[in-house]
Amino acid sequence: MKKRNDPAADLTPETEMPETYELSSDDNYDDGAKQKSSRKPFTTKVEDTRAFVVVPILPERYALVVDQDESERPKYRRSDEARLEEAAGLARAIDLKIIDSFLVQTSQPRPATLLGTGKVEDIAERIEREEIELVIVDHPLTPVQQRNLEREWKVKVIDRTGLILEIFGRRAQTREGSLQVELAHLNYQKGRLVRSWTHLERQRGGGGFMGGPGETQIEADRRMLQEKILRIKRELDTVVRTRQLHRQKRRKVPHPVIALVGYTNAGKSTLFNRLTGADVLAEDMLFATLDPTLRRLRLPHGDMIILSDTVGFISNLPHHLVAAFKATLEEVIEADLILHVRDMSDPDNAAQAEDVETILSGLGIKKGDERVIEIWNKIDRLSEPMQDSAENLSSGSHEDARPLPLSALTGQGTPELLALIESRISGAMEKVQVSLQPDQFGLIDWIYRHGSNVRRQDEEDGSVIIDVDMTAGSAQKFRDKYASVTKRS
Repeated sequence: MKKRNDPAADLTPETEMPETYELSSDDNYDDGAKQKSSRKPFTTKVEDTRAFVVVPILPERYALVVDQDESERPKYRRSDEARLEEAAGLARAIDLKIIDSFLVQTSQPRPATLLGTGKVEDIAERIEREEIELVIVDHPLTPVQQRNLEREWKVKVIDRTGLILEIFGRRAQTREGSLQVELAHLNYQKGRLVRSWTHLERQRGGGGFMGGPGETQIEADRRMLQEKILRIKRELDTVVRTRQLHRQKRRKVPHPVIALVGYTNAGKSTLFNRLTGADVLAEDMLFATLDPTLRRLRLPHGDMIILSDTVGFISNLPHHLVAAFKATLEEVIEADLILHVRDMSDPDNAAQAEDVETILSGLGIKKGDERVIEIWNKIDRLSEPMQDSAENLSSGSHEDARPLPLSALTGQGTPELLALIESRISGAMEKVQVSLQPDQFGLIDWIYRHGSNVRRQDEEDGSVIIDVDMTAGSAQKFRDKYASVTKRS
């Protein structure tokens, strides 16, 4: 296996901070080297990068979510196999060549390397034997732990947060998405300047007769990072104001906004495409959607809504990463209804739902919020007895909190979903009687588009009486603006 320069030696006094923290596939390692690294970002041949995925398994007392207090420990524990599969799925999302993925039992986290010495040495031997170029540790790593593991394994090492940032960087298509990813990258980098070598402690000349201590390189790098962070935040503030203006315009033509949220790969984009006929990327892949997409959708009785597809959530998301996507997530906060899509075919769907509820709670949307409708997706993957059980559980719930089983792939249950959205947005169906004078006959088309079970009766005086079923909202609009409407029992 060829020697590599230190993969941590990314910053030098002669160069500026990189725009983003990039993975490297061709670092040469030379222990203790201080020269400038020849590190290059991944090219389009990233699939040639050979990688290991390591999932540390810690005792439950250490298994807290990132930045989470002891009192906020989740009720549901994700299975080790599910964690391993998810970590490998995240790595495959950027087309890495996963040579192997494995669980590593650890009695307690080591401050220096997270894993025990024996485990570190065993993995180092496997890395040498398999000619691995990248190791992904599915656990938050401190800057010191990341640096030490890179020294021991002589390859690039990234943790879960770093991997998610790489995925986000690849998925971002809009200017807003790119800004949000860059902000998250810079906040992640800011705490990792310790990864660099001792050249960062060299001091530049200061003022005064004796030439004071001046500014150290690491201080200059931190200052440059902070300046970039402030610049991006200012640009994102502009994005937020633009979104607010768009929302104000939508309120003038008050179409309700329905936001799709859920764990990554729960089927939100597939459901979005099914309902709207759009062609948003919908693949069996983690974080297939990053940038929000909005489409207008006409409900069965003619009312118009705006459906919003959003980025998927995932467990162990650091607060700074959620904060970076605040501009996008404001679409969720401002939504009239929130559809929480769950993948019921996943054995760990209860833990996934809890992760989503935790993130929503951080956005001010508490569990039990009347705006949230739970969608049980992918029931086509369940056996018939399990489908029957899901439907029975759904029908046994209180009507306001009743989950709705469906399959976004086959369309099963989507008519019921549209009817439920319509009843929540426009009110329950009412049987009404509409009386139209001859000069109001132009409204008959509107009645047919917004009603069902239309029965027409022509009167001798030339007027028309129409019995129709329509939503309470549509009936009220008609009552207020157009003609006499009588509610029938």
